Amino acid sequence: MKVLWLFAHPDQRSLSGALKTEGLRTLDAHGHRHRVSDLYAMGWNPLVNPADYAHDPADRLLIGDASERAYVHGHLSPDIRAEQQKLTWADTLVIQFPLWWYGMPAILKGWFDRVFVKGFAFGITDPATGRPQRYGDGKLAGKRALVIVTAGARAATLGPRGVNGELNDLLFPLQHGTLWYTGISVVPPLLIPGADRTTPEAYETATTRLRDRLLTLPTTTPLPFRRQNTGDYDDDLLLHPHLTPPHPGPTAHYTAPPPPAHP
Repeated sequence: MKVLWLFAHPDQRSLSGALKTEGLRTLDAHGHRHRVSDLYAMGWNPLVNPADYAHDPADRLLIGDASERAYVHGHLSPDIRAEQQKLTWADTLVIQFPLWWYGMPAILKGWFDRVFVKGFAFGITDPATGRPQRYGDGKLAGKRALVIVTAGARAATLGPRGVNGELNDLLFPLQHGTLWYTGISVVPPLLIPGADRTTPEAYETATTRLRDRLLTLPTTTPLPFRRQNTGDYDDDLLLHPHLTPPHPGPTAHYTAPPPPAHP
């Protein structure tokens, strides 16, 4: 594998930092190549602004159009171009972060906001049909991603009956709305629960699970998201009525129930 490890935690001494170190060590030991975007260590700027696109601040900023023009003409800011080059090089994306308020840290959301610009990650059409290439198709199709999440909560509380909600549902905006939207296949996430109460035994279990998931990542079956352009959705991009499950919501957009995101 050629892995881009995208990491968002402010403290290298944290459980997240230790797991990143162990994960990269595992990749090295088994002959995989990797590059790392450690966003806090890089001082990554998460804020979209006109300078990203060499855009005149006196003009209205239409982000989609401005970012596409900058991408096509090579005017994106150097930090964005560098991250796009890493992602283009990689066939696998590992996204690691602590679950904060049911989502990603702001610095990580800002990475996607700035790097996944129109023309690079979306806004692509099929020249034969004119249909947008998204939700399973697109320039990033053929890559796969693994989301690694640490959480203070117990694993059961992030399950189907847990008060925090099922993890795949919490990650739906990232796994489906960002990664799958741009064509990236997504394997089931890895949850490391009880992050604030880790014992040596729990840490050993976590590293064992991490190593196993990394080494089996190339052959792991991705989450069974529906593709946009294979007949499940009508011309208005609405799921056909006969495919709607009894309980609508994120599960409607899977062809089969996703596997649990926790042991």
